[in-house]
Parts: sequence; structure tokens; C-alpha cells
Amino acid sequence: MVSYIPKRGDIIWMNFDPQSGHEQAGRRPALVLSAHEYNEILGLAQVCPITSKTKGYPFEVQLPEDLKINGVVLSDQAKSIDWKARETSFIDECPVSTLTEVLSKLLVVIDPDELLL
Repeated sequence: MVSYIPKRGDIIWMNFDPQSGHEQAGRRPALVLSAHEYNEILGLAQVCPITSKTKGYPFEVQLPEDLKINGVVLSDQAKSIDWKARETSFIDECPVSTLTEVLSKLLVVIDPDELLL
């Protein structure tokens, strides 16, 4: 039985392999975007990878320095993952202000106002 279930705002360790093309790979931290109930029921979670290699891209969101993980959230690389199968473990909680910034940048990427009819 699984004792930890990711919730929105958690920073977790997870294995991003297998990957393809420009996707982040390997065991790395990620920010959970999806709600606890979604993650628990479906066994999936929406996450954004975190990298320590800051490049200054517009979709990077800097994590506060007082967290256990340093780096930037890659808000344009959100993906759905099977958190049970990807060796997920809790690291820290992301501040609401940082999570809000990540979600705002993600909305720019998915642009919900541009409906395809």
C-alpha cells in the first residue's frame, strides 16, 4: 500500500525516464500541479520538471532559496505521469505564490481562450 500521495504544490523526486527529444530525463525534482484527489483516484499526476540549469527562458519560474531544492520550474514542460510507477517521493512544499506563477505561465502555453472549432 502506498502511504504518500502527491498533492498540488508538492515538490517531489521522480524518474522522468523514458523520455523523448527535448524532454527532461532521469531522476529529478518536479512540481505537482494536479489536485490530491485526482492523483489518488487516477494514480496519475500533472507535473512540471525542475532543473538547476537556469537559462533565462521566459517559462522558467525560480524557486525560493529557502526550499530544499534550488532551481527553476519548467512551466512549459507540464506532463501527466504515473507517480506510482516513477519512484515518487516527497521533498518539500512550494509556496502558493510560486505555484500561482507556474500555473499562470502554463495558461499562456495552453491558451484556453484560443478555442479550436
